Amino acid sequence: MKFVVRVRLFPTPAQEAALADTLRLCNEAANLVSQVAWDTKTFRNYDLRPHTYGELKNMGLSAQPAQHVIKKVTDAYTTVTAHVKAKLRKPLTDPIKFRPDAAQPFDDRCLSWQVDARTVSIWTADGRMKGVAFGCSEDQARALASYRKGESDLVLRDGKWLLIATCDVPDTDVTEPDTFLGVDLGIANIATTDDGERHSGKHLNAVRHRNRELRRRLQAKRTKSAKRLLKARRRKESRFARDVNHVISKSIVTEAARTGRGIALEDLSGIRERVRLRKPQRVTLHSWSFHQLGQFIAYKAGRAGVAVVYVNPAYTSQGCSACGHIDKCNRPNQETFACTSCGFAEHADVNAARNIALRGVAGWAAVNQPNAA
Repeated sequence: MKFVVRVRLFPTPAQEAALADTLRLCNEAANLVSQVAWDTKTFRNYDLRPHTYGELKNMGLSAQPAQHVIKKVTDAYTTVTAHVKAKLRKPLTDPIKFRPDAAQPFDDRCLSWQVDARTVSIWTADGRMKGVAFGCSEDQARALASYRKGESDLVLRDGKWLLIATCDVPDTDVTEPDTFLGVDLGIANIATTDDGERHSGKHLNAVRHRNRELRRRLQAKRTKSAKRLLKARRRKESRFARDVNHVISKSIVTEAARTGRGIALEDLSGIRERVRLRKPQRVTLHSWSFHQLGQFIAYKAGRAGVAVVYVNPAYTSQGCSACGHIDKCNRPNQETFACTSCGFAEHADVNAARNIALRGVAGWAAVNQPNAA
């Protein structure tokens, strides 16, 4: 299982200047390669090297960084072509341009990690630079020391220098669960388990509403100071939502592992296209990061050896978890569930989570039944 470790660099002023020169040089070279690729209609890595490698060497790039620049450009064109085929964007009319501070990949020849000393040695435009300090948690340090694999990306984001590395952790054996912890994902309550634990979305939605109003007022001003503040705040909301999702997913996986249960989640793919809502509700739905929360639960469960199964979400909110009766009238309002057939009453999200847990048991049995052949 692969996951990303993001650490922050703490370079000295001289080291920071060298890193900035390196990114600027690499992206100038990437723009040159992109223009050549566009002019010659050559977008394969191997075919593009004869056209550009010598020029990159003349610009001051060493052999490995030059190869990585060419690969970065060809990968960018490959991604755009795939997006065009999937109708996610329009075809290009000009060559791809790279920002002066765009991320640059480094392999083990250009970047070495000294995890115990919390330093890295990295190639720069001014030569090899050793002893660049970085900070990380103990868990991240163990992952880097044991499982880091492949390239690492040097990134400048909001004035902070970051190194992003990929770690490939061996799969943990999944424990065979007897029962499942059902998790209902929603907007009023971000996540509700069939144990009755509810993670309210009231605070998160209030923060998002406040940020939307602030962005609207700042965008209306159109002053330099307003634009500067908008730029400074552009990732604040996403960081906040990510942190909330990490906390919720950790709580759910920890409880499932402690009780020896699997986790049953709704398969909500395509929900934004299926659901029809009034205009005021659309903003809330489209800013709802349920997919990210599901991803966090899945990868944390994978590391803990907890089984995860996805179930059909149809009628989980209208069906009775006690008798199975399905009726719109079972749910008179957002919070209340009262079965019109057997009289069972429960919080609506808890009832839905219990339905999801029941479907999780059935779904796991269907997937893992022995092969009759």
